[in-house]
Amino acid sequence: MARMSPSNPSRQQNSPSRGSPFRSFPYGRFAFALGLGVLGGLLFSALRLPLPWMLGSMTVCTIGSLFRMPIAAPSLVRPPMTAIIGVLLGSGFSPALLGHLGSWTISMLGLLLFVIVAGAACVLFLRKVARLDVTTAYFAAMPGGLVEMVILGEQRGGDARVIALMHSARVLLVVMTLPFLVQALAGAGTIARSRIGISVLEAPWTNHAWLIGTAIAGVALGRLLRLRAAFLLGPMLASAATHLAGLTDFVPPYEIINLAQLVLGTTIGCSFAGTAFREIRRIFAMSIGTTVILLAITLVFAVVLNRLSPFETTALLLAYSPGGLAEMSLIALALQLEVAFVAAHHIVRLFLVLIGAEAVFTALARLRRSPS
Repeated sequence: MARMSPSNPSRQQNSPSRGSPFRSFPYGRFAFALGLGVLGGLLFSALRLPLPWMLGSMTVCTIGSLFRMPIAAPSLVRPPMTAIIGVLLGSGFSPALLGHLGSWTISMLGLLLFVIVAGAACVLFLRKVARLDVTTAYFAAMPGGLVEMVILGEQRGGDARVIALMHSARVLLVVMTLPFLVQALAGAGTIARSRIGISVLEAPWTNHAWLIGTAIAGVALGRLLRLRAAFLLGPMLASAATHLAGLTDFVPPYEIINLAQLVLGTTIGCSFAGTAFREIRRIFAMSIGTTVILLAITLVFAVVLNRLSPFETTALLLAYSPGGLAEMSLIALALQLEVAFVAAHHIVRLFLVLIGAEAVFTALARLRRSPS
C-alpha cells in the first residue's frame, strides 16, 4: 500500500509534486471538481438545505471521489480561502464580547470532561466493534488534530492511513449531519435563509481594504508565531484584534464567503479521490459509528450545560461538536450565534487534544506493561 502524506488523506496524485506547485497543478481535474461543487451548491440552494455552497460541493465531490471521477483539489488552493474564513471568524469578535468572557468558565471546564468522555467512548468502539489495534484505535478516536494524530500514531506503530481517513471521514460526516440537527433545534430553514455579510457590489472600498489587509497581516502573524494553522488562526487573530479595538466592523461580502465555502467543501469532498472503494467503505462504516457516538455525547453535554450556563443548546452543540473549526463557525454565523464563543471552544478542544493525547497514551502504555 502506498505511503500517504499525513497532511492529506488522499493519494499523492491530489497533491502538488516536487518543483513549482503551479507547474504540476492539475488544472483540468480541479476545474472539473469546482464544476461539480457548483452543481452541488446550486442543487442544495434550490432544495433550501443548510450551508448549500459548502455542504452541496462537499456531497457531490465526495460522490465523485467514490466513483473515481477525474477530480482533484491540491493543497495549494485551500490556504487563500482559509484566510478569508479566518477573517470572517475574527469579525465575530466585538468590544462587547470582553464583558462576557467570565460566563464561559463553566463551558470551558465542561470541554475538558467532554474530550475525555468522547475520546474514551470512541476508542472503546474502535477496539471492541471495529477491531482495530490499540494504537490505531486510540489516535483515530481523538476528537481533533488530524495531522498531529497521524504523525503520533505512525510513530507509535499505528496505521497512518486508517488514522488519516478516520479523521477526514469524521469531519465530513459531522459537517454533513450537524447542520440538519442544529436546524431542527433552531427552527426549520433557519440556516438556509441566513446570508452572511452584504454584496460585494454594495460594500464600500474600505471593506475590501480591511479584508485584504487583515488576511495578509494575519498570515504573516501566523507564520511569525508559528501557529499550527497559520492561514486560519493568523487572519482570525488579526481580524479579531481590529474588531475588538473598535477600528472597524466590516464583514467580508457574502459572494466571497460563498466562494470560500465552495472551495472548502470541494477540497474535503476530493480528499478521498484515488482511494480504493473497499477502503472507503470500511472507513465510512467505522466513522458512522464514531460519529453517532460523538454527536450523542455532544448533544448530552449541550443539554446539560444549557441548564448550567446562559448559552443556548444550539451554541453549545456547535462549540462542542468535533467537526472543523471553520465549518462549525460558519454554521454559527449563519444562525447569528456568537461565533467567538464557538471558535474559542474549538481552539481549546484542539489544544487539549494536542497536549493530552500523547501524554495519556504514554501513561496507559506504562500501565499495560507494569506487573499486576
